Amino acid sequence: MVPLLEGIFYTFTNFQGYGNWHFIGLRNYQALFGDQIIWQSYRFTLTYAVTGTILVNVIALGIALLLNARIAAKNAWRGLFFVPYLLPVLIIAYVFTYLFTNNLPAIGSALGVGWLSTSLLANEHLAWLAIVVVGVWQAVAFNTLIYLAGLQTVPSEVYEAADVDGAVGWRKFSQITFPLIMPYFTINMVLSFKNFLGVFDQVVAMTNGGPGTSTQSIAFLIFSNGFKGGEYAYQTANGVIYFLIVLAISFVQLRFLQGKERV
Repeated sequence: MVPLLEGIFYTFTNFQGYGNWHFIGLRNYQALFGDQIIWQSYRFTLTYAVTGTILVNVIALGIALLLNARIAAKNAWRGLFFVPYLLPVLIIAYVFTYLFTNNLPAIGSALGVGWLSTSLLANEHLAWLAIVVVGVWQAVAFNTLIYLAGLQTVPSEVYEAADVDGAVGWRKFSQITFPLIMPYFTINMVLSFKNFLGVFDQVVAMTNGGPGTSTQSIAFLIFSNGFKGGEYAYQTANGVIYFLIVLAISFVQLRFLQGKERV
């Protein structure tokens, strides 16, 4: 608690992380709202988080449904799909960086696809998509595990009754399966969005915030400018705003999704 309060106190100063400091009131917070670099980092982070959360939950739920079905070597497949979550983020990011820089451009050139003929990581408009791919690829495993746990709680008798009533395919999923695993969907949505909002390792390993400032996440900006750029108090103020935004979004998500659970 003391470090938190101390950090909040420094947001009202011009402290650079070293040396002397002076009290400056709300100037750091006022400057944040006019800082285009800050706005860019929030745009990238929110776009990344929304896109990643949607993709990872759609993919994870689809995989969970497949792994919960009657397939051969079910346990082996479950273990295989969980491997990406066990690998270090930096190693995964470095491997994908090589793929995006070398392999994909070669494929793009062979197919005559212009935008794919150069590294996505060097394209300021598409670099964020490459980071999304890496983030989703690794996050899917954990979300799949949670969905599998939810699917295992659905009684087989419910499906047997549905079969008698003639419910199949999408009707069975939308009217029986999904409503019964809604609490697990809520958990996955909240955790996914929170985790994607904190994107840092992929940015460091793949783009270092570039090209330009197009992939500077909030966490990356706070670290690079706050600890290495002499903006300790300023970026701490950014961190306080960021914390409040994450808290508010998580609260709204929980209230909205838990309301759907009771419908």
